[in-house]
Amino acid sequence: MEQTKALNALEPFLALSKSATSPRAASDLISQATSAPNTYVFAELLQTPNIQNLRSSEEYAPYLRLLEIFAWGTWEDYKAQSNLPKLSSQQHQKLLLLSLLPLSSSHASLTYKHLLTALDLPTTRALEELITSAIYAGLINATLDPAHSLIAVTSVAPLRDLAPGSLPALQTTLQAWSQRCDSALAGLEAQVDKVKTEAVDREKMRRKREQALEAVMHAGDDKATGKRGLGGLGSDDAMDIDDEGGSGRITRGSKRGPANFGLGGMGRRLG
Repeated sequence: MEQTKALNALEPFLALSKSATSPRAASDLISQATSAPNTYVFAELLQTPNIQNLRSSEEYAPYLRLLEIFAWGTWEDYKAQSNLPKLSSQQHQKLLLLSLLPLSSSHASLTYKHLLTALDLPTTRALEELITSAIYAGLINATLDPAHSLIAVTSVAPLRDLAPGSLPALQTTLQAWSQRCDSALAGLEAQVDKVKTEAVDREKMRRKREQALEAVMHAGDDKATGKRGLGGLGSDDAMDIDDEGGSGRITRGSKRGPANFGLGGMGRRLG
C-alpha cells in the first residue's frame, strides 16, 4: 500500500520529465520531486533519459547524485560527498525520514543515542518528532519508550530503491536466509519423526500391558473355577456316599431321631 501511494505521488514528475529537456529544467524537477510530500521512491525518475543526461553536465551532475542519494542513500552519504546542492528544509526532513528506514530494518530496537548520532539531530524532542512523522506517514510501525530512551520497531515499509551492485549482496543474504529455513525445516521434520516413533512405541507398550493384564485375569479366573469344582461336593453328596458304604449302616445324624431314643428308654424301664 505504501509503495502504491509513493508511486502515485511520483507519477506527475515522471510526466514532467519528458519535457525537461534542458539540464536546468531537469535539475529543477529533481528539487521538486525530492521536496514533495509522499514521494519516497525515485528509481523510475532516475531512469528517464532527460535525468540521465545530467551525468554529462559538469554543472548539474550533482543534482543527479543528489537524486541517487534520495533513492538509496542516507544522510551520512549526503554528508560524505562534497559539491552537492544544499538541501531545503523539506528535502532535509525527507532525507532524514528515508535514512530512518534502513536503520529501522537492521534493528528491532533503536536507542535514542544511536539515532541522534546517525541523523545529526540536536535534541531528543527533535528525534521523537521525526519518529512520530515517520509513523504517521506509514514508513514504520514503532513505539516510543522515552523512559528507557528506546524505539521498538515492529515493521518497516519497503520503500527504498536498490543501489547499483547491491543485487549480489542481496542474493547472498537471501541464500543464507533460505539455508536457515531449510535447516529449520529439517529440524522440524526430525522432531515430527521422533514424536511419531515415540507414539508408536507407547502404543506397543500399552498393548503389551493390556495383554499381560488380560493373561493375569484369565489365569485368576481359571484358578477360581478349579477351586469351585473341588469344593462342589456338598454335604448331601457326602452323606450319599456314606450311605452306600460297605457296612450298609446309616451314619447320618439326621436319621437318628429322638423317637428311637425315647422308645429304647421306655423298653428298658418296662423290662
